[in-house]
Amino acid sequence: MSASDNTPAGFLSFTLHAHLPYVVNHGTWPHGMEWLHEAAAETYLPLLRVLGRLERDGIGLRCNLNISPVLLEQLSHPVFRHEFPSYVERKIVAAREDEAYFLSMNEDHYASLARFWHAFYSEALHDFDALGQDIVAGFRRFHQKGLIEIITTCATHAYMPLLGTDESVRAQVRTAVSTHQRHIGEPPRGIWIPECGYRPAGHWSYPVSHPDGSPIAPAFDRIGIEQAISESGLDYFFVDTHLIEQSTRVPVPEGARTDNLVPPAEEPLTQRDDRLLYQPYFVDGHDTRTPDNYSAATVFPRDPRTGLQVWSGDSGYPGDPNYLDFHKKRWPGGHRYWRVTGDRVDIVNKEPYYPEQAAERIRSHASHFVHVVWQALQDNLNPDLPPILSAPFDAELFGHWWFEGAQWLEAVARVLHDYPTGIALISGSRYLEKYPRAGFIQMHEGSWGAEGTNHVWMNPDTAWTYAHIYAAELYTREVCTEGKWRDGGLGERIVKQLCRELLLLESSDWQFLITTGAARDYAELRFETHRDQFNELKSIWQLFSATGSITADQEARLAAIEERDSLFADIDPGLWATGSHADTPPIESSEEVLQ
Repeated sequence: MSASDNTPAGFLSFTLHAHLPYVVNHGTWPHGMEWLHEAAAETYLPLLRVLGRLERDGIGLRCNLNISPVLLEQLSHPVFRHEFPSYVERKIVAAREDEAYFLSMNEDHYASLARFWHAFYSEALHDFDALGQDIVAGFRRFHQKGLIEIITTCATHAYMPLLGTDESVRAQVRTAVSTHQRHIGEPPRGIWIPECGYRPAGHWSYPVSHPDGSPIAPAFDRIGIEQAISESGLDYFFVDTHLIEQSTRVPVPEGARTDNLVPPAEEPLTQRDDRLLYQPYFVDGHDTRTPDNYSAATVFPRDPRTGLQVWSGDSGYPGDPNYLDFHKKRWPGGHRYWRVTGDRVDIVNKEPYYPEQAAERIRSHASHFVHVVWQALQDNLNPDLPPILSAPFDAELFGHWWFEGAQWLEAVARVLHDYPTGIALISGSRYLEKYPRAGFIQMHEGSWGAEGTNHVWMNPDTAWTYAHIYAAELYTREVCTEGKWRDGGLGERIVKQLCRELLLLESSDWQFLITTGAARDYAELRFETHRDQFNELKSIWQLFSATGSITADQEARLAAIEERDSLFADIDPGLWATGSHADTPPIESSEEVLQ
């Protein structure tokens, strides 16, 4: 009997967060376009193949797939579409050369692995051409069929708790919604808040100062993240476990709907509540109240058990000795021929990879994962009010970091389809259409980063970046509020590019890479590049604002910066004007945005 023949008593909801910082026209190797090519070949195209095989067999992964707006722009960019086939062809040539070398050394198994890579990248090239070089269109088709749900994140993945103005928070969200609609054809219903970074409404002070110790600007009362989400037409988001465990249940606010709520419990939420992490909640944001209505965003908690099991290279599935090792590569081609081998095995002692042995572990780990999910939900399995386990992960884990990961997702979907576990896959909005929220809660500030705080993004190594970000945010708000840019011509061009550079400056990736040391030099260079370009545009705008014209050299620089950072074509500087929010009219026609 198939699980799909019965009403599920519980649900599993994967959320795959696909995001890369903007790298088009900003370097190639080892950092830059190489990241985008690797992710496309090793994660995005394999995931599309998984979705296709599941569709063929009548199975849906039903995951929430966040494709960040900046990634949508890059996957659709002419530079990527032109360069990706060349990247794949280089990998194919390298596989042929590896095969010839291994055969000359009588290394038959390594030669067979070279043929494996030849086939892998040949398939990638075939699939890319079959999609008309449009990876986004491939995912959009599965979204339209209801087999996945594509959601969004902030425009450039800004870490919202540390942004310096409410206008910047709202502009990140509103630009995301607009970009998503342009690429996918309809507005998103859910949002991945970058790094699960949440901040409630309240009095806020700038966490850094000017070099002389004076404050950047006066402290002020801020909106909560949930308000920017709710007023932009988004229904739900995700937070880390501890934010729910430490939350406070609050009474139903005046004016709120109650027909989509579970009847109130007599006891408050506690960490001993079996359903605590397996049900959605409304987030009470006081500032979202209007005289005639109350709107609130819904939050899904991140499940801790399954998280560690999937992403940990030490204690999770990716660390299995039979899986492909990520770190050891053969140059110049960069193909991998070795398996993990064992915990902390030195790279020189890695043993050869056997795909058939890895395939056996994929099936075993998929069954084990389903059992872990069942154990987490077993005390609350109930077809009338089924619990939901939210399992969010970086999408690039599946295929890039963990080569077998995409196939593992497929195996999990097949286990749940083929066996009567009582658990089914579901997307966030589909669950909310069918089942109520567990009540209203208030949460404190936090993230899914180290220590559960802002530390990864705000620390002694990164604080300097925020001094520049805050100055740029305040200046952008001033210019956009003044309104002189609304000339339909050169002034509008200058300020639109100013807003693009601010968005790129706000990307959380730069602080993350600086803190982790993964690509610190590149991150610092990129931040300084966007800072310098912002300041150039500021000078250009100041001359234009004063005289109505700019120099020939300035016009050439404007054009060069526009060409280099040509994203968010429909960007609206009005979103940065003081007090601007979701009253800005949304795009109305799905057909119009797809033309």
